[in-house]
Amino acid sequence: MTRDRQRGRLYAWEDRVVAPHGASQVPFAAAQAMVDAIWADLGLRFPPRVERLPRQSRRLVADANRLRIRLPDSIASWCVLHEIAHALTTTHEGRSDGHGPRFVGLYVHLLSRYMRLPVASLRASLEEAGIAMDADATPLFIDAAA
Repeated sequence: MTRDRQRGRLYAWEDRVVAPHGASQVPFAAAQAMVDAIWADLGLRFPPRVERLPRQSRRLVADANRLRIRLPDSIASWCVLHEIAHALTTTHEGRSDGHGPRFVGLYVHLLSRYMRLPVASLRASLEEAGIAMDADATPLFIDAAA
């Protein structure tokens, strides 16, 4: 497993730049519909399954891979987008971009599309924070969309 070099910087950037714009909460009961709608809007099939984050989990706010997104009872909408970006950048076999440039590129796309945050200001703030982004990022997996 490779080291996730941007993780700490990305979390600090989210706290400064994203969190102030996304105070709305998504209840667990609505999360699967949100994930399904975004997945379909992106032209993808077979969205990840939303599951409850174990109650004993103390370190994680949420987590995701290609097949599942684990969330608590209620979570900020931008956190769901963060986890969807993880699902988009993880293969069925578990290979992941972590918080790398592909993840950041897709996350910025989601923030722009669904929270209407301006791409130019997101990119500028990422550059200022020293966070690499792949502006042409695509999902790490290939869905067999027919």
